[in-house]
Amino acid sequence: MKTIAVLTSGGDSPGMNAALRAVVRTAYSLDFEVYAISHGYKGLIEGNMKKVTSNDVSNVIQRGGTVLKSARCEEFRTEEGRAKAAKVLQNNNIDALVAIGGDGTFQGAALLSKEHNINVVGIPATIDNDLVGTDETIGYDTALNTAMEAIDKIRDTADAHDRLFLVEVMGRDAGFIALETGIAGGAELILLPEFLTDIDDVKKSLNEVLSAQRRSSLVIVAEGDETGGAIKLSEQLQPEFSKYEMRVCILGHIQRGGNPTARDRVLASRLGSAAVKVLAEGHSDVMVGIVNSKMKITPLKMTFGKKKDINFDLLELSKILR
Repeated sequence: MKTIAVLTSGGDSPGMNAALRAVVRTAYSLDFEVYAISHGYKGLIEGNMKKVTSNDVSNVIQRGGTVLKSARCEEFRTEEGRAKAAKVLQNNNIDALVAIGGDGTFQGAALLSKEHNINVVGIPATIDNDLVGTDETIGYDTALNTAMEAIDKIRDTADAHDRLFLVEVMGRDAGFIALETGIAGGAELILLPEFLTDIDDVKKSLNEVLSAQRRSSLVIVAEGDETGGAIKLSEQLQPEFSKYEMRVCILGHIQRGGNPTARDRVLASRLGSAAVKVLAEGHSDVMVGIVNSKMKITPLKMTFGKKKDINFDLLELSKILR
């Protein structure tokens, strides 16, 4: 193992740059050369890469987004596209690829490894925290704190007018952000995509909350909830709750941006360094993760296409505290 390449792919998440920094600096500590690929798999197919040194990743650990850029790439979903990508790696004498991203990124990496015998290691980076094989993914903690700060501000204006706010957070298939921000923000109701939402149950719960207290109320809705999101939920609730001032707020992509928290920077640094080390030890087609504070490697094929369990203790807590 002499040369590795690194890319970021899929949705950006705060901490990707910290992971990149750790990959590059750990690689050079082991006498590897590193090539950085711009714009994910699209850039790999196009050969958009350059050799980088430790100095090139100075002053990036605190930055959100990804300095390597990211892009969707339909061509990489095809066998022909992956063959082009493998050829680029082989022509540049690159021995292994470190892929920083989520489930789509890992599916592509697993196919590249299977079809062309390319050494690959995945680093889990997604604000949704939905990957099996790690307790937390890079960017999750930052997204939680961003959403919580926004919810605190919404609560202030909701209290000023005794309004009912429906706040939509990210989480198309996973309710981790909704659950934890709902608890941290003191939400009266939390709707998650992991569970079927009965609109009659929602109305009953809201009536109980609103009749028991004459103050503002917050409902946290994951974007993938069965109701169809906060806007559609408001349309279903409006006829019965017309006497309340109802407002919808969709937090959207602000949850992806911003400087990573200390927790995400440390997590990204640990995982980035571990990815290079497991390559040096001869592992491939795996994802590095942290479970119960200890480093763990999981086969890539086991990290996607599966549902990561929601924390049921937190779910029960949210019902008690509302």
